[in-house]
Amino acid sequence: MSNTDVIIVGAPRSGTNMLRDVLTSFDSICTWPCDEINYIWRHGNVRYPSDEIPEKRATPAIKNYIRQRFSDIRQQYNAEVVVEKTCANSLRVPFVDAVLPDAKYIFIYRDGIDATGSAKERWTAKLDIPYILEKVRFVPKTDLPYYGLRYFWARVYRFISREKRLAFWGPALDGMQSVLQNHTLNEVCALQWQRCVDNAEKAFSDMPADKVVRVRYEDFVRQPVEELSRILEFIGKEVEPEKIATAVEGVSPRSLGKGRKALGEQQVANLEELVGETLKRYDYL
Repeated sequence: MSNTDVIIVGAPRSGTNMLRDVLTSFDSICTWPCDEINYIWRHGNVRYPSDEIPEKRATPAIKNYIRQRFSDIRQQYNAEVVVEKTCANSLRVPFVDAVLPDAKYIFIYRDGIDATGSAKERWTAKLDIPYILEKVRFVPKTDLPYYGLRYFWARVYRFISREKRLAFWGPALDGMQSVLQNHTLNEVCALQWQRCVDNAEKAFSDMPADKVVRVRYEDFVRQPVEELSRILEFIGKEVEPEKIATAVEGVSPRSLGKGRKALGEQQVANLEELVGETLKRYDYL
């Protein structure tokens, strides 16, 4: 097969990590040795106020910079397929497509209430030094001072916040400060999920059908062999059935419903009212 860039698009806590790790377990498929590369995607737009970066801000210099990073990682691992997963890309698919016009997309989505219950834990997570060190290696040097100050403020804020949360986490929405000021943390997580899913769906509805495959998280964890086989066919990768089965041995439906249970009935009812339109569209309500 020819060289292919595959972009996994999904809201936070929707199975994007799981899918990336399964795919990169196969020969000639690689990714970056860190969780996400939002620093690379935002280079040249580092001070843009949200992750909803419009297509017109994909300048020739920015396109060249990001394309070179993909080329570097492909060459480093001698890979045919580069798989990339950054949740914030859900908010800016047209920008991503302007940078990588030949990319293929895997759009994975999950029950937004379950995802909200899981995302809240990340907003209140403690300091993880190894995780930070993995990512900082890929921060463009000119952007390091900016991100250093942002990270410092996020950690300080956690100590003074009533909800003991970070100043920011996950995809930054347009109007994020207003969202944080006017909503509870559970609501913020639900709104992040909704905007990611809505923006991605709008972008993909305007694309040729052969550029994107949609994957329901609940289907993947219940029928991983069948779903992974479908995804591999989509990206043009031939893999023996026994290797597919081995790749998904660790995939399990155990997480289904945990987020809803952790939130409790009243919070679930409130959130279903808040983001119900999108939940209904994906048959979660």
